[in-house]
Amino acid sequence: MERTLLLNASFEPLKVVSWRKAITLVFLEKVEVIEVYDREVRSVSRSFQMPAVIRLLRYVRFERSRVKFSRDTIFLRDSYTCQYCHTRFPTSQLTCDHVVPRSLGGETNWENIVTACNSCNTKKGNMRLEHTPFQLKKPPVEPDWYQFLVFSLGTESTHPTWQTYLPRFGN
Repeated sequence: MERTLLLNASFEPLKVVSWRKAITLVFLEKVEVIEVYDREVRSVSRSFQMPAVIRLLRYVRFERSRVKFSRDTIFLRDSYTCQYCHTRFPTSQLTCDHVVPRSLGGETNWENIVTACNSCNTKKGNMRLEHTPFQLKKPPVEPDWYQFLVFSLGTESTHPTWQTYLPRFGN
């Protein structure tokens, strides 16, 4: 099923909608089609290029909420990559690790939790990072909603035309 990237009138990404929703928004004249897929959608009397990127004609104000803190969002933020050995793993081989262990005063928050593979987490144990041979791939930070939208889209699985409208963040 093809997805369509919905942009605000200011060209910032808002969300991803189904191609059916995108066609509905086009018919209601609420959006303009910016990019299309090579595929066509046919009705009884007409055919349309399937929209890949659409833009709202009127700017929509929306509340930018905080990203929910969870195991899945930590893995997504870190691109399913161990922050110690810098290797990508399937979810079943990943854990969340406290950079500063809780027993040494570390908190459970965005800035102290990273994705670690089972092996590296065991090797690091209950030690501070400076007492191990490990270096973090990138500092752990709380992603903002915009970064998280881009992470959750999985830029390697999006259509190439979307790349123009999605910001690049360092990995």
